[in-house]
Amino acid sequence: MFTGITTDLGEVVRIEKEKGDWRLSQRCRYDLDKVKIGASISCDGCCLTVVDKELGAFAVDVSHETRSKTTIGQWEEGRRVNLELSMKVGDELGGHIVSGHIDGLATLEDVARDGDSHRLTISVPDSLAQYIAPKGSVALNGVSLTVNEVEGNRFGVNIIPHTWAVTNLGYLQPGDALNLEVDMLARYVARILGK
Repeated sequence: MFTGITTDLGEVVRIEKEKGDWRLSQRCRYDLDKVKIGASISCDGCCLTVVDKELGAFAVDVSHETRSKTTIGQWEEGRRVNLELSMKVGDELGGHIVSGHIDGLATLEDVARDGDSHRLTISVPDSLAQYIAPKGSVALNGVSLTVNEVEGNRFGVNIIPHTWAVTNLGYLQPGDALNLEVDMLARYVARILGK
């Protein structure tokens, strides 16, 4: 489990595609002596397992299933990646509960300045629109955000300068895909209501 608070902006330094699964190596600033093989790290919102470590970088294996459901299938070396170590019992829950299981891809429709902040307009597949509510939570590329307004399958979020500076959201352009995880509570409420 994660909180949706990015704690490092990593970089993909190597992608090995020789086998069915891809092995991605990502440079980070974490003290990797404290990160165990088998640990979970959120990489742009995707819960991935550390399978190897080297000086200043960790490696994860990514299956075809994960690549087909997330933006990872489009990643290239040099990509900046939002990273978050998994929560420990007693950690501060600064964002919201994020599982690291991507529900689908969202699309960045527009970016507009709003004072020192940026307002993003995001569209989602119709099948996921029912889970997005004003003042509810979403995770985009692993970043916990509050929904401002919703209209059909589009919604808006505000990105404060700090979040803009420490995540990869500022690197995105209209038309780019984002990993979307809807609020876990919204999923369960919809299930209970039979939607």
